[in-house]
Amino acid sequence: MVQSRAEDVDGYLAEVSEERRAALARLRELCRAELPGFAEVMAYGMPVYERDGVGEIAFASQKQYISFYLLRSDVREAFAERLTGHDMGKGCLRFRKPEQIDFVLLRDLLRATATGSARIC
Repeated sequence: MVQSRAEDVDGYLAEVSEERRAALARLRELCRAELPGFAEVMAYGMPVYERDGVGEIAFASQKQYISFYLLRSDVREAFAERLTGHDMGKGCLRFRKPEQIDFVLLRDLLRATATGSARIC
């Protein structure tokens, strides 16, 4: 997907290919459930979850994969062992197919993000 110009996450999900829409909707619901007090916004053409105006989590449907952005380095460090073997960039996990998304891992990352307060990368 080219960077979205959607004004909200509902609009973003409407633009996503049908084969990815259910997985991204599930990811959105997981973010909403596990990130109490975070605001859901659109930034940089993707859904972002902010606390006190600072984005800590985001996700996007890219051309070749689905990205889950984990912007807290302390959480990445705490989960280093569980993240080993995953396709990961500096701040994101990449899943080439929707069925490869590890929702249990993402839930745990979201919970750790929600309870932590260290600076983001």
